[in-house]
Formats: sequence, C-alpha cells, structure tokens
Amino acid sequence: MHEIILHHYPTSPFAEKARLMLGFKQLSWRSVAIPPVMPKPDLTALTGGYRRTPVLQVGADVYCDTALMARRLEAEKSTPALFPEGQEFVAATLAQWADSVLFLHAVSLVFQPESMALRFAQAPKEFVQVFSKDRAQLFSGGSVSRVPLEQARSHWPVLMARLQQQLAREAGEFLLGRAPCIADFAVAHCLWFLKATPVTAPLVEDYPEVAAWLSKVLGVGHGSPGELSAEEAVTRAREATPAPLPEEAFFEPNGFKAGQQVTIAAVDYGTEPVAGELVFAGVEELILRREDARAGIVHVHFPRIGYRLEAC
Repeated sequence: MHEIILHHYPTSPFAEKARLMLGFKQLSWRSVAIPPVMPKPDLTALTGGYRRTPVLQVGADVYCDTALMARRLEAEKSTPALFPEGQEFVAATLAQWADSVLFLHAVSLVFQPESMALRFAQAPKEFVQVFSKDRAQLFSGGSVSRVPLEQARSHWPVLMARLQQQLAREAGEFLLGRAPCIADFAVAHCLWFLKATPVTAPLVEDYPEVAAWLSKVLGVGHGSPGELSAEEAVTRAREATPAPLPEEAFFEPNGFKAGQQVTIAAVDYGTEPVAGELVFAGVEELILRREDARAGIVHVHFPRIGYRLEAC
C-alpha cells in the first residue's frame, strides 16, 4: 500500500478543500509543500505540466482536480461518505456549483485591493509582483474570466441567502443532512478563503447561520499529516508501478482510442495541456500514461467534467 501524498501550499483554497476531505475520512497522509506560483519543477515531473493546486499522489498515480480526488478518497475509504447514498447527484452538483460560481465570486472579493494589501503586507514587493503576474496568466486563455468586483458584491447577498435557506431546510446541520459531504467541503473552502483578512471576513460573519455551519465544517480538521520532501515524492513515483486500470469499460464518445497520444487540459483556467498516452476513459475519469526522466512511468488522472481531450 502506498501512502497518500498531497502536494499543496497553506493558503490555497482548493488545498484546504482537499485537507478537509482527508480529515473527514480520518486518513493519514504526507504533506509536500509546493510553490504558490510557477515554475514548479518537482510537481511538473509528476503531472507533466498541470499547474493548479493541489495534486494528490498515490505511488505512481497522480490525481488532478479536487473533484476527482474526492472520488479517489471515497475509493480509499468508503465511510464516512463524501457522496451520501441516494444523494450522489445532488452532492456532486452542489459541489460543482461551489467550485465554479461561488469560488469565482470569492476570488474577485479576495483580490480586491484592500484585501490584497493585508494579505501581502509582510511579503516582499518582488513576490507580490510575481504572484500577480502568475495569477493573471492562470486566467489567460480559459473559458472564464474574473467576476467584476462590483458584480461580485452585488451577487454575494443572493448566494449567501441561498446557503442560509438550504441550512434552514436541514435544521442547521449540514447542507445535505446531519453529516458533512463533498458539498459542504466545496462551499467551505470558498468561505475559508474569505475569512483570511478583516476586509472580507464580514462577508461570512454577517451571516450567523452560515458562519456557525462553517465553523463545524472546519472543525473536521485535516486528519494526520506528516511532512515529505518533493524530491522523495518524485522518488516514490519512480519506484512504484501505476495501479491497475479501472474495470469499467473504455468509453469515449468523441472517438478517441486507448493507446492514442493526446493532451488533456482544463477548459476554464490553468489551461496548460498535459500530453501522454490515453490508457483509460470512463464516465467520470480520464487517465494518461506518461514517462518522465525523474518520475518514471506515471498515470495522471483527470475528471472528465471541465477538461478538454485533444489529439496530439
């Protein structure tokens, strides 16, 4: 059995979502610190160029996007369930809304000048410039752009009112019942992001029911992490063999074949493509086989939703 390894950095909101899912599953895992901006040479050795944070590694299998990581963790440990029985569709759909609509609004609010001034008050000026340039490149060439700040401010009370309405329906417990699920963690990481500075924290704290719910979700914790170097993570990939492919039938409605050389890239932002051999295409998941001089043969896993598959 290979240890679960999370490649992340502390202030990444999607990394917080992954950390909370690991805590919910009460898993032990290894923590690899990665740079918040490109280049990320050790991570690139594993992913082939995927630039978004976080990345999950299990031996020589590398998982991109927290939506797919959730399904991998569900396979690792089925209970407690991230996708509760009978509510799988609702949980996944609400999580997808949070990871896109809610997150993009949160980004606009967090990146307003007053908030950023506080977030980077102690950071060197050079790093702030590099960070700003990196984030501008992140949204270059994708299908989405940042929500205008005025629009985000206008929409925010509506989004929070809907969350309050859902929590009231569930008697103040969690979004879909008496236990948290993938929907809770997807919404929570966006609000956790906002709570980082006094400028944006009131956008959560002014809604007591939501703030109380968020406190309960964050109380799940992060499980049992232990530190690991990026070099050791690459070594572990090189010394491992990718897991057997899923038993699910190969299914590709656009005619791509197993063994074909392809690229996979996110369509919304962070659209750098990863090239490799398509070895699996399922209903939810795509897998590329690629070989790296440092990491050896790895399988890189992507969700189908939100990603583009193209021939090389």
